[in-house]
Amino acid sequence: MPTLDRHDAVFVLDLGDGENRFHPDWIASVDAAIDEVERSEGPRALVTAASGKFYSNGLDLEWLAAHGDERPDYVNSVHGLFARLLSLPLITVAALQGHTFAAGAMFSLAHDFRLMRADRGFWCLPEADIDIPFTRGMSALIQSRLNPQSAQHAMVSARRYGGQEAAAAGIVDQALDEGALRTAALELAQAHASKAGDSLGTIKTRMYASVLTTLRDTTDPLG
Repeated sequence: MPTLDRHDAVFVLDLGDGENRFHPDWIASVDAAIDEVERSEGPRALVTAASGKFYSNGLDLEWLAAHGDERPDYVNSVHGLFARLLSLPLITVAALQGHTFAAGAMFSLAHDFRLMRADRGFWCLPEADIDIPFTRGMSALIQSRLNPQSAQHAMVSARRYGGQEAAAAGIVDQALDEGALRTAALELAQAHASKAGDSLGTIKTRMYASVLTTLRDTTDPLG
């Protein structure tokens, strides 16, 4: 399960050492960690990372298959997590050390900055290949964070991007050696920790107003 640590003004949320799929308990754990970050005072920023082969492999499809009647509530909880991270009143940095797929890739896009390992791991939106359409909220998030050409290629072709390719497409801000990845993420977050507060939250909320409205619309999350 995810664990939260702190290095000076930077909180580090390690998503886990497995596939880090969006099981309801995993989502609740991430939300609880974000609660702790938001309750803290003074300069602060957030880095998310993981410890194994995966940053996150997306939705927990096995859980969904066994709980089909809970699908709308589940998707609303995923949308809510995306919206919360996108509008968080502090700087967020995703350190993508491993495979970042599907909802895990969307989760990374909800961060302000993304750094990715250069030599191994892929960033991918495989929905076209696995026959699962993006929800309206997911589509809005992706298209708000990527340039039109990159969004189109990623969503329609289900292309797997290595670190250098992801940086060239503007999906991540920088591709780095594995040994430098988490240190660079911490340094980037620390450099912006003083920005935390209501003003930054307002900037983000206004910047992504239409996306947040779509993500927070609970009436028809699958439509």
